[in-house]
Amino acid sequence: MPEGHTIHRLATRHRELFAGHPVAVSSPQGRFASGAALLDGRLLRDTEAYGKHLLHHYEGDRTLHVHLGLYGKFTEGEPPLPDPVGQVRMRMLGRTHWLDLRGPTACEVLEPPAVEALRGRLGADPLRDDADPARAYPRIKSSTKPLFALLLDQSIVAGCGLIYANEVLFRAGLSPLTPGTAVSRDLWTALWDDLRALMKEGVARGRIDTVHTQHTPEAMSRAPRVDRHGGEVYVYRRTAQPCLVCGTPIAIGPLAGRNLYWCPTCQC
Repeated sequence: MPEGHTIHRLATRHRELFAGHPVAVSSPQGRFASGAALLDGRLLRDTEAYGKHLLHHYEGDRTLHVHLGLYGKFTEGEPPLPDPVGQVRMRMLGRTHWLDLRGPTACEVLEPPAVEALRGRLGADPLRDDADPARAYPRIKSSTKPLFALLLDQSIVAGCGLIYANEVLFRAGLSPLTPGTAVSRDLWTALWDDLRALMKEGVARGRIDTVHTQHTPEAMSRAPRVDRHGGEVYVYRRTAQPCLVCGTPIAIGPLAGRNLYWCPTCQC
């Protein structure tokens, strides 16, 4: 599932391509036909990302809400408009570009109260300038759940996914099983600041890189990581490979229904 940095990149890209002008909206697949009719021909005022949720704000207080889930994907191009390929849930056509959406978990038109309700059930998004990390801390401090699971809870931290959760805990030298009750306010602030910096770098680069300069392939004279997720990381999907810091084989185990990766030495 795309993590928050990807959704923020999409919001910026869609703003560049379509905001400030009327947009033609349709549903070649048909499943979003009624929603498309509500938006078709309207001016797209702005776009917004909140965690893993993408919002397109149209004139008339109508908002398109998209959650890509595991299989959702956008494709784009310049005219001429191609024939739809596959199950195109939504198609947008602006002055200079077209945009197709396939396979999302959610694709719906929301009224203002529903938009506010969506924001209300999401936690603080490290990539938003209006995010307040102090808002999340009481939830963390009062929970005995492992910190790894708390970071993945979108009602606590919006936009943090599996890769960032694994990596930020390694960088902090914390066992992923550390209960929330053991996290001090200063530690939470440090974790938040590091997570925010990593995710901002992800927005800028378009991929997730989490290793410090001294652990890059160039600095260590090692081969670059080969993985469909791209990026240089410490533990994610590096099962049994040597830790880049201490050489201990990276471990894997299930937690909160997800794969947890950690170094048994650096995160003991």
